Amino acid sequence: MNDLIDDDDTTGNAPEFTVSEISGAVKRTVEGAFSHVRVRGEVGRLSRPRSGHIYLDLKDDRSVLAGVIWKGVSARLAHQPEEGMEVIATGRITTFPGQSKYQLVIEDIRPAGVGALMAMLEKRRAALAAEGLFDAARKQPLPYLPEVIGVVTSPSGAVIRDILHRLRDRFPRRVLIWPVAVQGEKCAPEVSNAIKGFNGLTPGGAVPRPDLIIVARGGGSLEDLWGFNEELVVRAAAESAIPLISAVGHETDTTLIDFAADKRAPTPTAAAEMAVPVRLELLSWVEGQGGRLSRGVTQAIAARKQRLGDLGRGLPRVEALLETPRQRLDRAVVQLGPALRNATQTRRLAADRLGGRLAPALEKALNVKRMQAGRVGAGLAPGRLAAGLRTRRSEFSGLLRRLQPARLAERVQMARDRFSEMEQRFARVAASSVRSRRDRLEALERLHQTLGYTETLRRGYAVVREGKNLVTSRSAAARAAHLEIEFADGRLDVLPGGGGARKPASKRSAGAAPKAGQGSLFDED
Repeated sequence: MNDLIDDDDTTGNAPEFTVSEISGAVKRTVEGAFSHVRVRGEVGRLSRPRSGHIYLDLKDDRSVLAGVIWKGVSARLAHQPEEGMEVIATGRITTFPGQSKYQLVIEDIRPAGVGALMAMLEKRRAALAAEGLFDAARKQPLPYLPEVIGVVTSPSGAVIRDILHRLRDRFPRRVLIWPVAVQGEKCAPEVSNAIKGFNGLTPGGAVPRPDLIIVARGGGSLEDLWGFNEELVVRAAAESAIPLISAVGHETDTTLIDFAADKRAPTPTAAAEMAVPVRLELLSWVEGQGGRLSRGVTQAIAARKQRLGDLGRGLPRVEALLETPRQRLDRAVVQLGPALRNATQTRRLAADRLGGRLAPALEKALNVKRMQAGRVGAGLAPGRLAAGLRTRRSEFSGLLRRLQPARLAERVQMARDRFSEMEQRFARVAASSVRSRRDRLEALERLHQTLGYTETLRRGYAVVREGKNLVTSRSAAARAAHLEIEFADGRLDVLPGGGGARKPASKRSAGAAPKAGQGSLFDED
C-alpha cells in the first residue's frame, strides 16, 4: 500500500494528447453540440478587412461572443450589420485553434425587430443629411413637358401599368423602362445601376437620354422597402444630373430616396401626374390665348383708327394752308414780265460795251496768228517733211511689232475669262437674292392668310350685315329688314322674324378681304 502511495509515477494510465488533438476534439464537441444556433445581441466591435470578410462581436450586458461573416455570405445579406445595432444572428459555433477561442460563423444576420431597423434608418438618415445630400439647394426643377421619361421599376407589377395609363390619359410621352428588382438583395444595386445607366446615356444617341426619371414601387412593409434605404441608392439619386421623382410605397411610407430625390410623389400615379401636364387643358389655354390675341388686335386697330381720326380733325384745312403761298405766287407772276424786260435791256447794253472793247483785241490777235503761220509754213520744206515721215514710219513699225496677234489673243482670252467669272458670280448673287426675296414674300403671304378674317370664318364664325352695315347685337338683328350672313364658303340672305332664308348670294372667294370698316367677328348672345 505504501509502495502505491509513494510511487512517483503520478500519470497512471491517462493517455497523452497533442495540442492539435485536444483542439480538434474540442472543435468537434462544440460544433456537434451547437451546429445551428440563433443568437440575439448588440453588434460591438466591427471590422471589414480588404479580404471582404466581416469580423464583429455580439454582446449583451455580461458577455461577448466573437463572430465572423465570410465574404460570400456578406454579399448576400439583406441588411449589412452596423455597430450598435441589435440583431439576431444565425449560424454555428466553432473554435479557432490558433488562439484557443470559439466564435460564431454567421450564415444570416437580421435586425432584431422593426425598432432596430428604425434606429438604423434614423442613424443613416442623420449621417447622409450631415453630408448635405438632402439639401434643398441640390434639388433640380422638373421639366415642364419632358420628351422622354425613364421609369425604374419592376416590369411585371401593377405600378408600371398605372404610370403608363396615367401618362396616356394626360399627355402621351415616350417612356423607357429599366427593369429592376424592387425588394430583396438585388434591389439596391439594380436601382442604383439603373439611375446611373440613364444618366450615362448620350443625348441624341440611338437610345434617347430621358429628360425625367421616375423611381417607383408599390406599398409594402419596412423590410420590403429596405432596398430604397440603402446608401448606394440614396447617393445615386442625389448625384443624378437628370431630375428624379421618387414614388416608393404609399403616401404614409417614407424611404431615404424620398429625401434625396428632386421631388417625392405619394404614389406612382401621382408621379405620372407630376411628370406631364394635361394636354386638353393646354389646348384650351392656347385657344383662350388665341381668342384674347384676336380681341386685342381688333381693339388695338380700332383704337388707333379712332386716334387717327381725332388727329385728322385737329389738322388745318388744305385751302387755308395754300392761301398765302397762292397770293405770293400771283404777285410774283405780275412782277415777272417787267423784271425780265429790264434784265434783257441791261444784258444787251453790257454786251454792246464788251463788243466795242473786243474788236481791236481780235484784230491784234489775228495779226499775231498770221505771223506764226508764216513761220511754220517756212519750216515745212520738202526735206524736213521727208525726215519727219521717216521718223514717224520708224515709230509706227515699232508699235506694229508690239501689236502681235498672239499677245492680243492672250489678253482677249484673259479678259473673256474674267468676264465669265464675273458673270457667274453675278448669276449666283442674283439667284440667291431672288430666292431670299421669294421666301420672304411667301412668309408674308402666309402671315397675311393667317391674320385674315377668312381664317377665322373657317373655324365656325360668321359675319352678319344689313346692307353695308355690320350687325353686332341681337336687338339690331331683330330690327333689320333683311340680313346677309357671310360664312367661310359664301354668303346667305336671311329674313328676320321667321321669314326663312332667301336665295343664297353669289359665292365669293373665301380669301377676299372686306372693305375697311365692314369686317368683324362676333359670338351669338
